[in-house]
Amino acid sequence: MKTKLGVIAAAALLWGGGARAELVDRVAAVVNRDIITLSEVNQRAAPELARLAGEKDARRRADARAQMMKQALDVLIAEKLIEAEIRELGMTVSPSEVDEAMADVRKQNGMETQEQFEQLLQREGYTLKSYREFLGKQIARGRLMQMKVGPKVKVSEEDLKAAYAQYAKLEGGEAEVHARHILVSVDPKASPEQVEAAQKKAQAIAEEARRPGMDFAALAKARSEGPSAEDGGDLGFFRRGVMVPAFEKTAFALKEGEVSEPIRTNFGWHVLKVEERRAVGVAPYEELRAKLEQQLRQDKTEKYIDQYVQELRQKSSVEVKI
Repeated sequence: MKTKLGVIAAAALLWGGGARAELVDRVAAVVNRDIITLSEVNQRAAPELARLAGEKDARRRADARAQMMKQALDVLIAEKLIEAEIRELGMTVSPSEVDEAMADVRKQNGMETQEQFEQLLQREGYTLKSYREFLGKQIARGRLMQMKVGPKVKVSEEDLKAAYAQYAKLEGGEAEVHARHILVSVDPKASPEQVEAAQKKAQAIAEEARRPGMDFAALAKARSEGPSAEDGGDLGFFRRGVMVPAFEKTAFALKEGEVSEPIRTNFGWHVLKVEERRAVGVAPYEELRAKLEQQLRQDKTEKYIDQYVQELRQKSSVEVKI
């Protein structure tokens, strides 16, 4: 009797006549002629959906679930579109390339034996065969993206400097500046005429310092009357609250490479140049450059991949059923 019931149930599933069978295999989307089932969407969204278990608000849980399901479906649609493009371009991946990729994954996970590797795959929901298929698709997708997206991804020095400035602003505390200065000293008992003469001298030095290609450090050694002249007027890095107010206000208002108008202090007239600005506690630009470049390349790659997928979607037949 049990066998007969089993045969009847199997027949119902084959014919697709039962409501339960329809729900299990409900079509979520059709991409050209490829079908994406609801069960595929559920499987793809499962890791994210598991996080909703602790959400007590039913409405928020329902909204979050709908968003996660939509995102999972969008990813599956993108994969179908990319796979169709790979087929159209006749791109293939050889078994030896998959073997090499499998060996790399095994090495990265420290799997010494094949049995350990297969157990790891099983825990992740793969068989050896299904994982080989997955890797083959990943390799082909990577090649397609390199062909269609790679040439567009460019990171300039200007991009890196802007990224560093943004990073420093978000991650650092107060800014500090590295500056040099040239001092035209003024005696505390100097007459107004002497003060004015010193100002004109400082103004001329400032104009000279702004000439293209002028080495400010060398100019400071030659023209500064302050104790730091020997060091090219180098004041090092300093934060707010260290220098006299007039000096500090100008230093923190200048951009990198800018030369100030003469600044009056008790010591005389100063011509200031800001060499570098940075946030306190943030690593120097050169130290972070490689990391910033990697992140910018990744961000731009993701942006252009999204654009490319939208282009594929516009020229394809995509019908969403849920």
